Amino acid sequence: MNTKNVADKLERKKAKRAARKKAAPKAKRAASVARGSMKKKIRHQAQGQRKR
Repeated sequence: MNTKNVADKLERKKAKRAARKKAAPKAKRAASVARGSMKKKIRHQAQGQRKR
């Protein structure tokens, strides 16, 4: 939904909400797909270091 041309914040919000309501519902994630499957993986983590 492109709301670049709508200057008023409230109007933009209304338009977005209407579009969300009108859009087809998103499919649920399949049980076989891990929740973090798209996350960046790290090979080996040193002790006491941040992961990402």
